[in-house]
Amino acid sequence: MPKYVCQSCGYISPRWTGKCPNCNEWNSFVEEAPVPAKIARKSGGIPSKVAPVALKDVNSIADVRCPTGIAEFDRVLGGGIVAGSVVLLGGDPGIGKSTLMMQVGLHLKSKNVLYITGEESLQQVKLRAERLGRVSDSLFLLPETNLELIGDVIENGNPDLVIVDSIQTMYRPDLESAPGSVGQVREATSLLTRLAKSKNIPLILIGHVTKDGSIAGPRVIEHMVDTVLQFEGERHYSYRILRAIKNRFGSTNEIGIFEMHDDGMHEVANPSEVFLSERSYGSSGSAIVSSMEGTRPILIEVQALVSTTNYGLPQRTATGFDLRRLQMLLAVLEKRVGLQLGTQDVFVNIAGGIRIDEPAVDIGVAAAIASSLRDVPVDSQTVVLGEIGLGGEIRTITHSEKRVQEAAKLGFKRVLVPKNNLKHVKRSDGISVIGVETVQQAIKELIG
Repeated sequence: MPKYVCQSCGYISPRWTGKCPNCNEWNSFVEEAPVPAKIARKSGGIPSKVAPVALKDVNSIADVRCPTGIAEFDRVLGGGIVAGSVVLLGGDPGIGKSTLMMQVGLHLKSKNVLYITGEESLQQVKLRAERLGRVSDSLFLLPETNLELIGDVIENGNPDLVIVDSIQTMYRPDLESAPGSVGQVREATSLLTRLAKSKNIPLILIGHVTKDGSIAGPRVIEHMVDTVLQFEGERHYSYRILRAIKNRFGSTNEIGIFEMHDDGMHEVANPSEVFLSERSYGSSGSAIVSSMEGTRPILIEVQALVSTTNYGLPQRTATGFDLRRLQMLLAVLEKRVGLQLGTQDVFVNIAGGIRIDEPAVDIGVAAAIASSLRDVPVDSQTVVLGEIGLGGEIRTITHSEKRVQEAAKLGFKRVLVPKNNLKHVKRSDGISVIGVETVQQAIKELIG
């Protein structure tokens, strides 16, 4: 009996319906024919050869990692690609997924890399390699989307790394649904994952994303793989951020930063210096904050613009910062500091196209807003750190020592931190650390 699967959320319905009752998407159901069972399940009375194994009897294996030669990519993975692991890489169209994976394949000169291209011809892939300035004898191309043929090639060739571009173009001939449908993506991921585990071959899958940024296909494919990476960045900016959403062999807090050039992705070794290279000095509405991305502190410029509204309802716009948190900070500034923002349009921007989610930059956003409202600049040699509570208090943050060291390394003269963090910060030569308890005290210290 056929079933109908929602392409947006994977919801299964016994009959077609116009609107999905789970995700409320219209016209998202696709018919899936049942896969014929090739092997019948054993009935009672027939002994099974499958038996559980005691944990102490399982042979241990070493965590064998293969560095790719791209430090930022290895950092996000946890030190390199683990043998037999399956990595799913997602990102917006044109963000640079195929370019980055091509660079990984070209860097591994001592390994046999199989690059399966389902979207481009061999000539197109060769053009990209020539644009990157590298041609490797150990990188093999396979323009195929039939999973049965791909499985035979992997079984017979036994490569050291397999890259699939992309998983949405792969299909199984015994399924009647079209490539890219929920059933095809799920079965393709399952088949390639089993093959990678059985042959102990690392596998990288490139995946499309939907309009809301999630990886296209059923959510279950993220559970099948070992690592899920997200390639982020604004198409109008040259910077790209690679972050781990799931990682069974490493931390999910690390990020890798790249810059897009004509000859491929370039690693950004010192992102703080890059993000601050174009900041303006002596202008109001600008503050320097420090955000922790994994174990790495990054100094970023927060920009704010406050102007009298021309509408009945003032605008609140945030780029790279959570809009709800901005609204909360505006309420605190009105209630606890006395700033009149009810008739003002407020625009907040995180320079460089990066997105910040941690609350340790709250005081920097508040200082930039107050600076723009009063048209008084914040000291350009000061870095501000701290989370703002609803009572106007400045709350303790983590990794304050690393943030202060990063500010001192880049030549800043002063750092504003929560008062409770002073005991965790070692005084560095050439930089003064000031502790504050309330948002009123912080703004007075920064702009008077």
